[in-house]
Amino acid sequence: MEFFKINRNIPFMSYGRYTTTISLVTFILAVFFIATKGLNFGVDFTGGTVMEVHYSQAADLNKVRGQLTDMGLHDVLVQNFGSSHDVLLQVSLKQNVVGAKLSEQILDKLRQQDTSVEMRRVDFVGPQVGKELVENGALALLLVSIGIACYLWVRFEWKFGLAAIIANLHDVIIIIGFFAFFQWDFSLTVLAALLAVLGYSVNESVVVFDRIRENFRKMRKTDVAEIIDNAITRTMSRTIITHLCTQMMVTAMLFLGGETLHYFALALTIGILFSIYSSVLVASPLLMLMGVSREDFIKTEKVVEEVLP
Repeated sequence: MEFFKINRNIPFMSYGRYTTTISLVTFILAVFFIATKGLNFGVDFTGGTVMEVHYSQAADLNKVRGQLTDMGLHDVLVQNFGSSHDVLLQVSLKQNVVGAKLSEQILDKLRQQDTSVEMRRVDFVGPQVGKELVENGALALLLVSIGIACYLWVRFEWKFGLAAIIANLHDVIIIIGFFAFFQWDFSLTVLAALLAVLGYSVNESVVVFDRIRENFRKMRKTDVAEIIDNAITRTMSRTIITHLCTQMMVTAMLFLGGETLHYFALALTIGILFSIYSSVLVASPLLMLMGVSREDFIKTEKVVEEVLP
């Protein structure tokens, strides 16, 4: 299905040097912010107290946040849980409070404005558990990246696997850089979004790579740059439709999903935008830099000459 058809190739590769430079600068800035500012880890990673309270009427989340701020508890995650009467509170250990009596203090504070508040459950996540989650999350990203590279190596050729994994990690590092720069809450849902972006981005790269491989076999007298330009141009309609439909769903989560899905959808939005850019203007120029050629796909036939005595 195509909403429009482009009759002439768009010369993407003629801008490859500039786009690669922009990507490198963006990547370096992201690494700089990660190294200097660090991530604002949520309760899942830092440890802390998770409370669920119940109100007889619909809870006003802004008033709840105000009460917690009066207690000196800043950056507490406050969100509805299941219904407008149930509220989930997440207080990280960064607040320098002890979890043993914290729940009682918060409950007493909430009951000053509404005596009907009931405690439903209290969970405490220790810092050791948070540390293990960080390590396991990093390991998950590493294993997924290695798996993607191996898959593309087997399906195409090692140059394609290397180009795709560099482009995918480019997307992930930039997303993490955004979270480091703005100090957005980095939780397990954001980590899940990073893994989703890895799969989403590699899917886009595979589509473009399939077209490139097909063009190498069909366009025998065409240079490499034009072959890649043609492949990207032919997939442009599909790329726009796919990303537009996906972003519509992610936008709904971003604005209507509440605080629980906000940063998950935000990470996906950044990832979708940069996956378009990286699959077209990062992975493909890298292929040219690594010297991809027709010989990488077409096996030369060996002619065996028989020498007559």
